[in-house]
Amino acid sequence: MDVETFNLSIRKFLKQVGVNSQREIEQAVEHAVAARTISGKETFAATVTLEIAELKLNVSYRGEIKLE
Repeated sequence: MDVETFNLSIRKFLKQVGVNSQREIEQAVEHAVAARTISGKETFAATVTLEIAELKLNVSYRGEIKLE
């Protein structure tokens, strides 16, 4: 195993996940505010699950997203 290649590929994957996830959340909030289904002052519980079937890895991370 090439540790440098391994670490770079993990970072690339996590960057892609982070950027795309942020974009999806922002768009969902914008649509909900525009549709007036939320006020824009909420706090949302959020969960992200990381799964790598070949490694039998399945972990969830929980947090909050605050709009105000």
